[in-house]
Amino acid sequence: MENALIRRLEALGYQASVVSIRRLHDLQEAIDGARTRGDLDIAFYQERLTRFVFSPPGDLPEARSLIVVAYRDPPVSFSFGREGESLSLVVPPTYLHWREKDRRVEGLLTELLEAHGYRVAPVTVPKKLLAVCSGLAEYGKNNVTYIEGMGSFYRLATFCSDLPREPDEWRDPKAMERCERCSRCVQSCPTGAIDPERFLLRAERCITFLNEKPGHVAFPGWVDRAGHNCLIGCMHCQRSCPENRAVLDWYEEGVKFSEQERELLLGGVPSAELPARLVEKLERWDLLELLDAMPRNLAPLLDRWGT
Repeated sequence: MENALIRRLEALGYQASVVSIRRLHDLQEAIDGARTRGDLDIAFYQERLTRFVFSPPGDLPEARSLIVVAYRDPPVSFSFGREGESLSLVVPPTYLHWREKDRRVEGLLTELLEAHGYRVAPVTVPKKLLAVCSGLAEYGKNNVTYIEGMGSFYRLATFCSDLPREPDEWRDPKAMERCERCSRCVQSCPTGAIDPERFLLRAERCITFLNEKPGHVAFPGWVDRAGHNCLIGCMHCQRSCPENRAVLDWYEEGVKFSEQERELLLGGVPSAELPARLVEKLERWDLLELLDAMPRNLAPLLDRWGT
């Protein structure tokens, strides 16, 4: 049944893998092991890696499998106007409309599995690790994951199901062999987060980790402002990676913000005080949650534009 499910998803443009529910234990051991060995920065671990749940959800305690689904999710480019010119800034994959998109995947899985008497429920687990260990994706040296035909321009959605999956396939996480002959991501990273001497990214130095924080949190003094390149997140290593060569033109065009709107966003004006037309733009493009971080993230990009 799991093979038929995967083929059906592939016919609809998705890619997926299914493993036994016992792999929750393997995922937990991997995270706990990295923490115990000191491979993870404590602040990063506490902020990002303590939210995982390594047990079946309460509404599906009889779960027997884990399902991870990948769907295309390209970067979106937004324009900010100034004196007749415009500056394009990108929001990388995974940020926008993810709740709606994940619910769509859940609905599709429910439809496909209910016909055979099975159920499905979302689960919060280390998605990239599950995708790699289950054979769906491969790690790059930058710890970004890649899938053939999608590069890194996709999002993962994870679920539990009572669909049986024994035996399954499982492999140890490691970087692609092709990464051994390439160092483009290392060279492109402006903060030295990609350490060629170790497998794990130094996530605490990654621009993505630093610019996803609340807007009142300042960037560390050692961060070069010239390294900023996105409205949130970072695209340096993904743009430079040869594995993305075939998908670099997947960019989607978002909305354009006028000079007046740009100044309001840069000024940190609360959403309740913004013009209705601007709020509608932000809601339509799922940018309201990024509103707090925008002033801090926009400033270095706009400063560089003015030079």
